[in-house]
Amino acid sequence: MPLQEKREENLRLNRRRFLTLAAISAAGIFTASGKTWTGPFLQSRTYDRLPVYKDQRYKIAVCDWMILKRQKLGAFKLAHEIGADGLEIDMGSLGSRDTFDNALKDPNVRQQFLDAAKEYNLEISSLAMSGFYAQSFAERPTYMQMVGDCIETMKLMNVKIAFLPLGVQGDLIKRPELRPAVVQRLKDVGRIAEKVGVIIGIETALDAKGELKLLKDIGSPAVKSYFNFANALQAGRDLYKELRILGKDRICQIHCTDKDGVLLQDNQRIDMHKVKRILDRMGWSGWLVVERSRDDSDPRNVKRNFGANTAYLKKIFQ
Repeated sequence: MPLQEKREENLRLNRRRFLTLAAISAAGIFTASGKTWTGPFLQSRTYDRLPVYKDQRYKIAVCDWMILKRQKLGAFKLAHEIGADGLEIDMGSLGSRDTFDNALKDPNVRQQFLDAAKEYNLEISSLAMSGFYAQSFAERPTYMQMVGDCIETMKLMNVKIAFLPLGVQGDLIKRPELRPAVVQRLKDVGRIAEKVGVIIGIETALDAKGELKLLKDIGSPAVKSYFNFANALQAGRDLYKELRILGKDRICQIHCTDKDGVLLQDNQRIDMHKVKRILDRMGWSGWLVVERSRDDSDPRNVKRNFGANTAYLKKIFQ
């Protein structure tokens, strides 16, 4: 190609690149760092849905049972409207059953959930065994069947983390006599989880030092802390110190809210910017799951409460 023609061709290419970048920038999906957003910028009446990078260090999810959509397909559409990046799906109610009332054991239902996640560009951050909030993991005879059903569902849905709260019946501060049973049962659970390649995240009433010792006694890399801000705050403990004590490798996921009362943006008990600085320095990354922090004056307004909390966390962490 003659030199003049080559120069003209380069000018055309450069102009084309400039116009493309200008269009992208005008659409609000290009940044100075050169990264592009993976989804469109959506708006609702109460908040802006912030777009997400594919390689985002912190992602924000909501719990399906807390948005009043436990194991319902509509949870995906609602989570999308709220502005979340993902959804924590509950295994279903427990009561006096041998195991969870889990609709996901049906392959057709399970596929519908996976299709809905894809349709709304959401990830399944984790599966939750919230039934253990009120039931005793240390005393239920069919605990292995229950957790085994959860692990099997995780495997089928390619979910890596499960939430297992020890709850009020398994409070190791009020009922320390249950500790040997809890340790042994979590050793058993850990062995199965290790083979499958998943993580069981436990929530306890213990302080960080006590939980760290519990995890060491269990001795399984597949059993970690599912840290809940509300537990530390309600017990009057130093939230920031607790995060540092447990450290990067012991925390698999975080319920990043306080008890109900005020929205996160109005909560004077949490300096969320400080939380981010600490997690950054720890080198931690993962899912921050919005569980509570609903406004007491309007507790059932799901879109307002969870939309505002999700937008606030995204503003700080993303």
